[in-house]
Amino acid sequence: MRPTVKALSRHFDVHTFSLRDDARSLDDYVQQVSDTMSGRGIERAVICGVSFGGLIALRFAATHPSRTRALVLASTPGPGFTLRPRHKLYARLPWIFGPLFLIESPWRLRHEIAAALPDRRARWGFRFEMLATLFRAPLSLGAMARRAVLMTSTDVTLDCGRVASPTLVLTGDAALDYVVPVNGSTAYAAIIGSARTAVLDRTGHLGMVTKPDAFATLVAAFANPQSANPQSAIRNPQCEDHDAA
Repeated sequence: MRPTVKALSRHFDVHTFSLRDDARSLDDYVQQVSDTMSGRGIERAVICGVSFGGLIALRFAATHPSRTRALVLASTPGPGFTLRPRHKLYARLPWIFGPLFLIESPWRLRHEIAAALPDRRARWGFRFEMLATLFRAPLSLGAMARRAVLMTSTDVTLDCGRVASPTLVLTGDAALDYVVPVNGSTAYAAIIGSARTAVLDRTGHLGMVTKPDAFATLVAAFANPQSANPQSAIRNPQCEDHDAA
């Protein structure tokens, strides 16, 4: 997420942190968000969650409305999200099958990366940077498995009804997100008040990383409309058919 944070920093004072590995519920993660904000003297912020982080951001906005200036859900698993059968197996035996999940990821994401980065040199540069990041910040397979289970076992519908802040639901193209179904993510726009949607064209699940500047522009147009480009493609679902800042 380093490129994303850098792009957002041109528009916002950005605070980010690594999610704790020992959390057992969304509320554990929400407490971490609250503690981090308090520890840094932040009373109120735009809360931006990417992928699984979107579920945390949603729960935070639902339970801490006075601290949420706006909510951004980027490529977030939608209500009723389910894992593919083989991913359920990975989650049950992460130490055995987790490496297989990581190995297959570049193949699974190849079409998305090709669409977002048509230049061959840029594609390979992106792949090498992601591989280097994996070695600099190793993943916890156990934490990944627990988060996968949380995604499928937590009903967020009640949280949606409690969100009072302006909300942006941001996705990639439906044909390019091979991780989270876009039609599931956009369901949030129908059940969260006057939530709006935006699409990062020619991206899938990784749009905020492959096109960080475009992502930051969309978030800024939503959160700071008075200073953003008025042509940014933010959509109101009532008028269209369609993982702090």
